[in-house]
Amino acid sequence: MLAQNVAFSTPLELALLPEFESLPPFAENAPTFAENAAGKALHYSRFQEGMVFADDSGLVVPSLGGAPGVHSARYAGEDAANSQRIEKLLREMRTKTGAERAAYFVCAIALARQGRALAVVTDRVDGEILEVPRGAGGFGYDPVFYFPALKKTFAELSEKDKNRYSHRGKAFRKLLAVLPSML
Repeated sequence: MLAQNVAFSTPLELALLPEFESLPPFAENAPTFAENAAGKALHYSRFQEGMVFADDSGLVVPSLGGAPGVHSARYAGEDAANSQRIEKLLREMRTKTGAERAAYFVCAIALARQGRALAVVTDRVDGEILEVPRGAGGFGYDPVFYFPALKKTFAELSEKDKNRYSHRGKAFRKLLAVLPSML
């Protein structure tokens, strides 16, 4: 896959880590997205000559004390499906109204080379949790994450709009902006 940054004209070749499945796994048990992303990047960079980037992302609902937070993927259990995570979130949100339904997605991306951290960037996108899912696109909590700026859930956005407005798209553009100083 190639990524093109507007800040510099060199195409970047992105590739999955060779034999990723055979590498020792990294336990994501840090209390923040940035620490999990940095931990993964540092860990896996020890198995690769070039730069490695890793991300951690998830949904934060302040009225739930920040849950699901760094446990977003495991919110309803280790092997739960997206629909089960959404069901649990909606159950816990059933008494919340107005500003209590505010939420945001966070993405942290870390860049490392051979066990040395080079950069950590983060970004977020604000929205609110709907009472029922809407839309068929996206994944995870996208069907219940309403984005007021476009009056749609993330599951209703086109791929182009999601890349433009999402926490991942924004964080990746930040990473691309700092990347020239790392080359």
